[in-house]
Amino acid sequence: MFKVNDYVMYGMTGACKVIDIKKEKFMNNEQKECYVLSPIYSKNMTIKIPIDNKKVVIRGIHSEEEVESLIKKISDMDLFWVDNDKERSETFKLMLKNGECEDLITIVKSIHSNKKNKALGKRTNKNDDEVMKTAENLLNEEFSISLGIEKENVKSYILGHINE
Repeated sequence: MFKVNDYVMYGMTGACKVIDIKKEKFMNNEQKECYVLSPIYSKNMTIKIPIDNKKVVIRGIHSEEEVESLIKKISDMDLFWVDNDKERSETFKLMLKNGECEDLITIVKSIHSNKKNKALGKRTNKNDDEVMKTAENLLNEEFSISLGIEKENVKSYILGHINE
């Protein structure tokens, strides 16, 4: 269970701060204890999510040490690719929904590698671009909090530490 002021990753919303824990009444008049989340990068928005929620992944932010360890392993992480666009899109969306950093890194690394290998002038798959952008955003949000740096500086930080 999370506490007030904890940072969490909430589904595709991204990094959030737990600003309250309180009972909320739902449509069926059932009262449930809920986390009240404030997305870090979407101001003026709050989300109320039942503590016993099973539909959307909510997990704690990785520690600085865990993020540093992940960054050091990026070069050794395997690529994942399915040639069938529809199957690949479905698999990547499941990986996004899962929200694990290793999966997000695999998505970014795999799509980036595939883009580099495509013949010059050939258009990239729009779904791949959107999935990669979402995965990068989720990683940047989490890593910025864990590392105590600005979201915009995460990519250069990773590139500077990837092979150390």
